[in-house]
Amino acid sequence: FGIATDENFVITTTNRKEITEDNFSELVQDGVTLYLLQSVDQMLLSATKERIDFLPHYDTLVKSGMYEYYASEGQNPLPFALAELIDNSLSATAQNTGIRSIQIKLLFDDSQGKPAVVVIDNGRGMTSKQLNNWAVYRLSKFTRQGDFESDHSGYVRPLPVPRSLNSDISYFGVGGKQAVFFVGQSARMISKPADSQDVHELVLSKEDF
Repeated sequence: FGIATDENFVITTTNRKEITEDNFSELVQDGVTLYLLQSVDQMLLSATKERIDFLPHYDTLVKSGMYEYYASEGQNPLPFALAELIDNSLSATAQNTGIRSIQIKLLFDDSQGKPAVVVIDNGRGMTSKQLNNWAVYRLSKFTRQGDFESDHSGYVRPLPVPRSLNSDISYFGVGGKQAVFFVGQSARMISKPADSQDVHELVLSKEDF
């Protein structure tokens, strides 16, 4: 790597966790992407790409975007899908100390690409590992354990109250991927963890599935 003998360096995960003798066996596994840096918080000089490999549940292929919405038979299912996407933002902004901002945009400008639904929030953001886990089908946020890092770290389900901005719609419902593929053919998630300078981007395509 062209490192001088008197030069210090660190090896980290994409979540900026430093690899040490104590955590090596836990963090370094087949297929994991690592950074070789001068310091843990060094700014990346260019974008990096990490492939997410997992064996999809067969429902990913045969039921994605429709199965859960049978429960809304006789009703317009689109609000259920949008509510699921908004719920992700509600969870992400639940612990904001300042203003909670959630924007919903409908884009129809053909010059900018295909039509899209965009949900933007100023929540805590997700790490690369949390985005990775979001991509794994049928992995509930209440059962992400073991090797999976929860995408709702520190989440405490609110007491039973009338539905409100602190509600947990997806506890009863459909899941982000179902909602995404009900509305469209692909998902692009861009997220910056609140305590990190790194911006992570995840792309899921129904065509690729």
